[in-house]
Amino acid sequence: MSIKRTSRGEMPSQMMWKELFKQAQSRAQEYMRGVEGRRVFPNDEALHAMDVFDESFPSAAGNPGAILDMLHRYGSPATVAQTGGRYFGFVNGAALPTALAAKWLSDAWDQNAGLYVMSPIASRLETTCENWLVDLLGLPEGSAAGFVSGSSVATFCGLASARNELLRRRGWDVNAEGLFEAPRLRVIIGKDAHATVFKALSLLGLGRARVELVPADDQGRMRADRMPALDEACLVITQAGNVNSGAFDPFEEICERARAVAAWVHVDGAFGLWAAASRKHRHLTSGIEKADSWAVDAHKTLNAPYDSGIVLCRDRGALSAAMQATASYIQYGDKRDGMLYTPEMSRRARAVELWATLKVLGREGTEELVDRLCDLAGRFADGLRTKGFSVLNEVVFNQVLVACDRPDQTKETLESIQKSGECWCGGAVWLGEPVIRISVSSWATTAADVDRSVAAFVKARDATVRAV
Repeated sequence: MSIKRTSRGEMPSQMMWKELFKQAQSRAQEYMRGVEGRRVFPNDEALHAMDVFDESFPSAAGNPGAILDMLHRYGSPATVAQTGGRYFGFVNGAALPTALAAKWLSDAWDQNAGLYVMSPIASRLETTCENWLVDLLGLPEGSAAGFVSGSSVATFCGLASARNELLRRRGWDVNAEGLFEAPRLRVIIGKDAHATVFKALSLLGLGRARVELVPADDQGRMRADRMPALDEACLVITQAGNVNSGAFDPFEEICERARAVAAWVHVDGAFGLWAAASRKHRHLTSGIEKADSWAVDAHKTLNAPYDSGIVLCRDRGALSAAMQATASYIQYGDKRDGMLYTPEMSRRARAVELWATLKVLGREGTEELVDRLCDLAGRFADGLRTKGFSVLNEVVFNQVLVACDRPDQTKETLESIQKSGECWCGGAVWLGEPVIRISVSSWATTAADVDRSVAAFVKARDATVRAV
C-alpha cells in the first residue's frame, strides 16, 4: 500500500485508512485465533527472527501495509501469549474481548483525558468509573479516583497525597516549600511490602532506609501486634495481596490504631483489592474502607487491557492538591478535569476500556471472575500436591507457591517449564528458598489449562530426576 505525499506530509485518503484498518483487524484476529494453540513463550527461531528490526533509521517514507505485515510476521511470533489460558507469570491478566474492542475504538478517537474541554467523553466515563469503583469496592462515598498507567504510579500518587496532607496538618506546604527542613514523617511498612512501594518512597524523598519495618508472619502478612506506637506523623502502608503468597494484612486492627491518632493508611491492593467485589472473599479485605488511600490495577484481576492503574483517595482535596498543576492556558471547568487526579497532563483516555470492562462484567460478573480465578488457583495447588510437589502458602486468593524436594531441583524444574512453551510461571525466593510462583489471573484460563499445566510441571520435574 502506498500513500500519496501531500504538503502536510504522508496523509492517506479515507479509502486508504479503511484498507489499512482492515489489514490490522485481519492480522489481530489471526493472532487471537491462534493464541491458544501456540507456545506461551516464543521459541528460539522467533527470538532470532527479531534481528530484522535492527536496522538503520530509514531515509525514505515507509509503506504502511508492508509495515503492518512486518510487525505481524516477525512481531506476533515473538510475543508472550498472555492473552491465552496458560500464562501464570507476574499477576498479568488478559484483556476481555469487549474491553479490547473498546480500546480499539478509543485509540481511533485518540483523546487526551487531561481536561473536560479536551475530551468530554473521557471526563464523563472517568466520573462513572469512579462512582462504580467506590461502590464495587465498598469504599467511602465521595472518594476520588485517578486513572494512571499502573499500580506502581497509583501507589506513588497515594503516597504523595499522604505525604503532603500529613505535612499540611503540621503546618508545612510541600508544594511551596519542598522537603528541605520539613517536619519528619514516619513510614510504617510491612517487611514483605512490594518493591514498587519502596520505589515510590524513594521517588517521594521519604527514603528506603528510614522506614520502620514491621515483621511479617510466615505468609507475608504484617504483624499488627509488632507495630510500633503510632502518632499523627505516621504513614502506614498495608498490603491487599502479597505478591508471592497472596496474603492480606489485618486491615481492621491496623486502621483502627491509625485512626485513633490521625495517621494515614495506604492500601497497596494491586490485584488483591478486587477481593472486596466477592462475597466469598470479601472477608480478606475487611477494614479497608477505614484506610485513606488505595492503589489497584484493573489489568490484573479485573482483566482490563493495559494500562489501567487506579489511585483512590478518601480525601479528594488531598489527591488533587498533590497532583494539580496551574498555568494560564490550562482551562479548568465545573466538570471533571482528569489531570487534577494524576501526575500526567497529557494521557490517553484509558477509562474508556475500564468503563467497558466494568459495564460488560457488572457486579455479578466481577464476582464470578474473582471467584473463578481463586478456584482455579486452588485446583492448581491441589493438582500439584497430588503429584508430589510442595505447596508452601495458604492459597487464599490467586497465588500459589510451589517447590520440589531440593532447591536445585526447583530451579531446574522452573527453567524447564519456561522453556517448554506449555505454560509460563515465574520464580521467587520465599523464606530463603527458591520457589515457583503461579499467578492465576487470566479470564481465559480454564480447568483444562490448569490440568495441562500441572502435567507440564510433572514432566519438567521428572526430567530433572532422570538427569541426576
